[in-house]
Amino acid sequence: MVVHKYIAKDPGFGAAVIRMFFHDCFVRGCDASVLLDPSPLNPNPEKLSPPNNPSLRGFEVIDEAKETLERVCPGVVSCADIIAFAARDASYFLGRISYEIPSGRLDGRVSNADEVLRALPAPFHNLTVVNALFAAQGLNADDVVALSGAHSIGRSHCSSFTSRLYPTIDPTMDQGFGSMLRTKCPQNANDDGVVPQDFVTPKKLDSQYYQNVADLKGLFFSDWSLLTSGETVNLVRLWNSKPTPIFRKIQ
Repeated sequence: MVVHKYIAKDPGFGAAVIRMFFHDCFVRGCDASVLLDPSPLNPNPEKLSPPNNPSLRGFEVIDEAKETLERVCPGVVSCADIIAFAARDASYFLGRISYEIPSGRLDGRVSNADEVLRALPAPFHNLTVVNALFAAQGLNADDVVALSGAHSIGRSHCSSFTSRLYPTIDPTMDQGFGSMLRTKCPQNANDDGVVPQDFVTPKKLDSQYYQNVADLKGLFFSDWSLLTSGETVNLVRLWNSKPTPIFRKIQ
């Protein structure tokens, strides 16, 4: 299997296709519009938007899966379905999270970078903004907390959270954790380094993320913001008690 081959080589590929699925679905639905390259008629597609470029990766996984399927059943399986199936397979290989997902998605032909900025939640967003963006997709606070659990896997660029480290460590972050992050992400570094989103089980998709959030050891301000509402605090505690909660919400 294509996805398994890539994850066996680097578990980061699994995190990448899961993130790609989320970024695709949150803009115009799950239509693979995030895959479209720039063209003379559309020089600024989703792929080039700052939330996707240069951090979104895993395109080679989808390309190879598509090429493999085209040799067997040409013109049958859409790219949108391939992204969805790849994310499903990745969640199984990284966390033994198994769920069924239907096929039948159609590939989109419209892709606009500006729409990404308006639709996607950002690491610096507070809970009010995140809830509003999820509500625009027909999702609720339960979905916010459940899908935030995908931060249990993958890496983040330092630039996504260094505002919490300098000039002083954010008081809403565990101070020891913040000091450790400073060693990984020095101020005014020449390059934008990367760190695991979960330092405890960095290669496993599990519920450790929720414990990290409760311990004030989430990387992003949006992670901490889950503790600013009684409803989401209770949901963090709920999901933390379950072994494989994260992708029940995308069935």
